[in-house]
Amino acid sequence: MAATDEANPNATARVDSWIWAVRLTKTRSQAATACRAGHVRVNGDRAKPAQAVKPGDEVRVFHAGHERVVEVRRVLTKRVGAPVAAEAYTDRTPAPPPREHVALAGVRDRGAGRPTKRERRELDQLRGARRA
Repeated sequence: MAATDEANPNATARVDSWIWAVRLTKTRSQAATACRAGHVRVNGDRAKPAQAVKPGDEVRVFHAGHERVVEVRRVLTKRVGAPVAAEAYTDRTPAPPPREHVALAGVRDRGAGRPTKRERRELDQLRGARRA
């Protein structure tokens, strides 16, 4: 395969190129921008776009509102099909919290002002909070 260097176990690739090749971002420029903005970490450290990754490295990418945690299994330098890309990493992203544990944001009509005492009590009752 031209996209990988499986013969060399010490193969490395640029982190921005690898993130793009395994389809964590749509474009390589998005991957490089994420690196420059500090949204990419390799083994816990902020990564510059040209930082090298090798098999066994942990890559954390904060993109599109959520964080992906992946471990590099194979080094890719060219973009490949989705099934091949999925084999190049192990996804260790934690599951999102259940919807019951996510705090509900109160929705009020624009211009409605502060909640009244009665509305605050109702909100507290919904949240399960007790007042002394």
